[in-house]
Amino acid sequence: MRFEVDAGGQPWSVDVAADGDAWRVTIDGRVWRASMVRAGERWSLLVAGQAGGPPAGSRSYDVMFEPATGGTCQVHLNGRVVPAGLRTSAQRLRGRLGGQSAAGRDDGRVLAPMPGRVVKVLVAPGMAVEARQGVVVVEAMKMENELRAPRAGTVREVRVTEGASVEAQAVLVVIE
Repeated sequence: MRFEVDAGGQPWSVDVAADGDAWRVTIDGRVWRASMVRAGERWSLLVAGQAGGPPAGSRSYDVMFEPATGGTCQVHLNGRVVPAGLRTSAQRLRGRLGGQSAAGRDDGRVLAPMPGRVVKVLVAPGMAVEARQGVVVVEAMKMENELRAPRAGTVREVRVTEGASVEAQAVLVVIE
């Protein structure tokens, strides 16, 4: 799976693929082998040098994600804070269209950013929501992501249930 990430003010291309009990991570052409374990709000990340490299070259990281404004987050990495944001293909297209969605306007749909499993549905049809309020929690790549309302309004549809598998760009919630 490919991601475009803005971290520390720089864009990065990141490819992630399962590799046995770990992950093969390619960042701007450099390949790493990584494994992660969640401990409450924090993640323990173990990164081996180059993929297939000796375990002696491994480094351990303490990672925590804190939501920030504008769809970004603050990544706490061994006590150092790095501002970061995930740029999906829809966001790249919206940027080329001058801040509009691919449909040409904010249509109130909450989409799955990648394939995953719905962990929790936080809203119901008819509920009033505020802009940036959490509406659905989706687990993808062993990480839980709270998806938020793109604008204030009323929930018109909830198209998923807890435990359901979803594909990338599937419509989960519609807000009018």
